[in-house]
Amino acid sequence: MAGTSALIDTSIGFIGGGNMAEAIIKGMVSGGTAAKSILVAEPLDSRRQQLVSVYGVGTTADNQDIARSCRTVILAIKPQQAVSVCAPLKDDMTGKHLLVSIMAGVSCSTLEGFFSDPVRVVRVMPNTPAIVLCGAAAIAGGKSATQEDMAEVEAIFSMVGKCYQVEEKLMDAVTGLSGSGPAYVLTFIEALADGGVKNGLPREISLNLAMQTVLGTARLLAETGEHPGSLRDKVTSPGGTTIAGLHSLEEGSFRATVMNAVEAATARSRELGK
Repeated sequence: MAGTSALIDTSIGFIGGGNMAEAIIKGMVSGGTAAKSILVAEPLDSRRQQLVSVYGVGTTADNQDIARSCRTVILAIKPQQAVSVCAPLKDDMTGKHLLVSIMAGVSCSTLEGFFSDPVRVVRVMPNTPAIVLCGAAAIAGGKSATQEDMAEVEAIFSMVGKCYQVEEKLMDAVTGLSGSGPAYVLTFIEALADGGVKNGLPREISLNLAMQTVLGTARLLAETGEHPGSLRDKVTSPGGTTIAGLHSLEEGSFRATVMNAVEAATARSRELGK
């Protein structure tokens, strides 16, 4: 547990020290945030030791240390833990706090209802590529959040990738698209590699080709700013191999299947918030 002297200088606290918390901490420290200004509450001793060793942040086993010491509190926990974590902090969190939640499906109003005072809440949906500082995140503010609060949160999550402000009613769709999206992309990469193996390529080479193809295509799209359809047309020659492959994807309802996946994940996010 961090000592009292360490707590006094702390301004940003994390409740939960898992992979996403680590990704944000990595981005903040890489972006110039002083490690000594970060305090992490994490129940596992081994995880606390790892965070101290790698990043030099302060750690504690007590969530109340975060609420009592940090102006900005980042809730890096699972939606199912919302009640058990927030309820004991009912009287510790005040209007002086900025509470940032990365829990899927848990609304700003639900979080605001846990506390006696009108805590300023900003909800965030990041995704796992934040671990390599290439994430995609969207943020939405609660009724008490200020423009300054939004700017602070946007600055934090811009350190681990791209960050966009949206209306809170769209956060479930963000969850279904970019929050769950890495799993869809990984499944596609695996299937692409399997297709190469089926046609004789060695597994390692096939996987590397698939991975680099997706990585390079995403970068090409980002750097050119062109519409995906326009770039696709440039590599789709009349009567060629690409149009034959695209025809097969259309027969398998590829685009509809992906859209259905986003819709299913969006619906599940809404269910988690109830």
